[in-house]
Amino acid sequence: MDDAYAGGEARDKALAARWSCAAEAIEALAGARSLDAVVNVLRAFARRAVGADGIAVVLPDGDRCHYVAEDSMEPLWEGQYFPASFCVSGWAMRHRQTAVIADVFDDPRVPVDAYRTTFVRSMVMAPIGQAESIAAIGAYWSEAGQPREHEIALLEALARAASLALENERLAKRT
Repeated sequence: MDDAYAGGEARDKALAARWSCAAEAIEALAGARSLDAVVNVLRAFARRAVGADGIAVVLPDGDRCHYVAEDSMEPLWEGQYFPASFCVSGWAMRHRQTAVIADVFDDPRVPVDAYRTTFVRSMVMAPIGQAESIAAIGAYWSEAGQPREHEIALLEALARAASLALENERLAKRT
């Protein structure tokens, strides 16, 4: 077998495994009926689905961002609060768009001092919520470089599924 073919086949299998993991997460999110349940599903599946070295789920708390959950190769910020105007998750929620950062030390949205002692060198932060951002999910990598399109797409798909789960919870409470 040709080495290039074998390498391509391995990459295809790895990508298929990530999409399969994302599908499991989306199925689990479809049954989530609380914010805690949504956070637990994202904590359990997002890192594997995206192929990241770490993920975090962030909630707004007034003018601060609260890092409520993480799954990471080493501790980052779980349980901590940061000013929303001073963190990438706050930027993503405020602008209602995904922040893609190839190098945390070369992007004006990043509070460099918060990242200096961590493994994080690149990231994607996606808002959760359609009409308004009610949370954010971030994926982190230990190497600088532009996150791949499929990594961004997978994280955004999980954010959309989480948004729908929370909307379903809200609608269920109304009936």
